[in-house]
Amino acid sequence: MGVADLGLPVDVPSTALFTDQYELTMLEAALAAGTAGRRSVFEVFTRRLPEGRRYGVVAGTGRVLDAVENFRFDADVLGFLREREIVDEPTLEWLSSYRFGGDVWGYPEGEVYFPGSPILRVEGSFAECVLLETVILSILNHDSAIAAAASRMSSAAGDRPLIEMGARRTHELAAVAASRAAYVGGFTSTSDLAAGFRYNIPTVGTSAHAFTLLHDRERDAFQAQVNSLGRGTTLLVDTYDVAEAVRTAVEIAGPELGAVRIDSGDLLLVAHRVRQQLDELGATRTKIVVTSDLDEYAIASLAAAPVDAYGVGTQLVTGSGHPTCSMVYKLVARAESADPGAPLVSVAKRSTGGKTSIGGRKWAARRLDEYGVAEAEVIGTGNVPARLADRQLQVELIKAGQVVGREPLDAVRDRHTAARAGLPISATQLSRGEAVIPTEHV
Repeated sequence: MGVADLGLPVDVPSTALFTDQYELTMLEAALAAGTAGRRSVFEVFTRRLPEGRRYGVVAGTGRVLDAVENFRFDADVLGFLREREIVDEPTLEWLSSYRFGGDVWGYPEGEVYFPGSPILRVEGSFAECVLLETVILSILNHDSAIAAAASRMSSAAGDRPLIEMGARRTHELAAVAASRAAYVGGFTSTSDLAAGFRYNIPTVGTSAHAFTLLHDRERDAFQAQVNSLGRGTTLLVDTYDVAEAVRTAVEIAGPELGAVRIDSGDLLLVAHRVRQQLDELGATRTKIVVTSDLDEYAIASLAAAPVDAYGVGTQLVTGSGHPTCSMVYKLVARAESADPGAPLVSVAKRSTGGKTSIGGRKWAARRLDEYGVAEAEVIGTGNVPARLADRQLQVELIKAGQVVGREPLDAVRDRHTAARAGLPISATQLSRGEAVIPTEHV
């Protein structure tokens, strides 16, 4: 995959400026001090889940791999840095040949995570690793937040499909990433064609209220749509009078009408009335799709309604109240010197205020109970206990600078379904609570 797969404009040659200035000023100082070459270990984790959430969802890993591959300082980027005098000439020279040559391990995309989970581990020289902090966090924080919201909505929807339709509620490039993350979290399709093009996500869409308003009569609009898209199309029935629209829709398309969409009103009440009317008109196989500012709570409230699919926009692309996961990228170990054979020593932030971290290169495993259900996230340093050896969570993603962990998006989606199914049943409760399993440091 290349730049286009990231959802970037084609004239953006690299991801190198998707960073904060202090990454480069730290690099300059470390080069001058002779410490830039020290082997270092950075880890991505979150100290806590968003309030009330029971689990997190790892999403965006595939985009991180693309971003690392495209992290290059070309002539235009170097010229910008030189013009602004952001770093000195020796640093610019070093950046001109930058290629990440280290290793990256992490939770496979689609897996669930908990407070303290070492979601990603980046190893290499301090210089090459520190530059990646911002771009990695921006991707993982955004995509994991969307995927977590999508997962909750998918759980609430049960077997009913979910359509992602939030492109108009967020930045145009974020919309593409949100569609991808939603698909990881359990959505089945998207209205965003850029997401369909870049990630091969199924796309759907028929018409909006504007199409009905364009025509002199609602009947004319329905007839035009059926003529163009066939009887299996979805007709929007709440522009004027819903009952009259349903009657007209079936009259024009017949019992083969694919679906009707309801976008306003008391969705529970209207859905029951529309279902009864459709059945009475002989359109017993016509489905009902509901939209209108849905979130996981609204979806759950419609569980008993005769609804066949949900379309979700604003609440999904904003993380349903939690648009970030508060992940951080922290140095947890570094070599005593720049000598390639120098041993690693653990380092950690010790300040007060809830921002302390735990040093050392970490492994992670999920302990299961006698029924095969997760009961604890176990994190440690050093050797992995034999009893947990086959339950380790981290996989190799980049080896010596080469991506080795790229995988199809459908495999990621399936992994999330399986990971969520392996949690205690209380994980799917929408009521606020703590993480569904504890994190144990050993």
